[in-house]
Amino acid sequence: MISIPAHTLNDGTRLPGIGLGTWPMDDAQAEQAVRGALGLGYRLLDTATNYRNETGVGRGIATGDVPREEIVVTTKLPGRHHGYEETLASFEESRQRLGLEYVDLYLIHWPLPRVDKYVDSWKAMVKLRADGLVRSIGVSNFTPEHIERLEKETGVLPSVNQIELHPLFPQDELRAFHTAKGIVTESWSPLGRDVLLLNDPKIAGIAEALGVTPAQVVLRWHVQLGAVPIPKSADPGRQRANLDVFGFELGPAQMDVVADRAHRRLGGDPGTHEEF
Repeated sequence: MISIPAHTLNDGTRLPGIGLGTWPMDDAQAEQAVRGALGLGYRLLDTATNYRNETGVGRGIATGDVPREEIVVTTKLPGRHHGYEETLASFEESRQRLGLEYVDLYLIHWPLPRVDKYVDSWKAMVKLRADGLVRSIGVSNFTPEHIERLEKETGVLPSVNQIELHPLFPQDELRAFHTAKGIVTESWSPLGRDVLLLNDPKIAGIAEALGVTPAQVVLRWHVQLGAVPIPKSADPGRQRANLDVFGFELGPAQMDVVADRAHRRLGGDPGTHEEF
């Protein structure tokens, strides 16, 4: 069993240093992937209402052999449920689909600044945490401006911001902001959704020198940045390889080579993207 280091969040809870992404698996795929991943040593699972696989994730947990208290389950609030009462109701629906008494980490999936209800949703999430239904609360795809507004209006900072982060889009300024605020960075699409990245000859050269795969090099890059990558895979061999990134280290020059490329966003811009 691979030993995974953990980050201590600003609320005192612990977050494993790597997790399993589940988008775009359906319920059946998610159940199988989660059960297998838990057997390999994964303890951080990532889903969302909009992934439409919370039921499968919950079944994978229920049919696995890992005690519930060892697992960190993350799900996310969809845009169509922004608002105080709407957030409370949406969370309860997620909890029922997951079949869990509590959720470990609950995130606002996108800020939707035009809708302008993310602060109301955040207040509801603060209540959910106070009521013990959620252990930690955070956000996804938020900018410093969005986070500073949460802090100003509620006095509560997110414990996590899950963002698009990969060598094609390293987000140096946002990561520095997180560090200054004591917020842990999670990386979605950590491998860039881009086979070109994993076929890059420079990354392949580093992988060959270290005796690992290109994907392991990229995931190790995230780990050394202090971020928590959540690669998606339903394949047991890739799940195992993705988890096995704590037994080697990239040198400073190798870290630079991984991110030495034209940078571009592959997903939506948080200032304008709307996902309901």
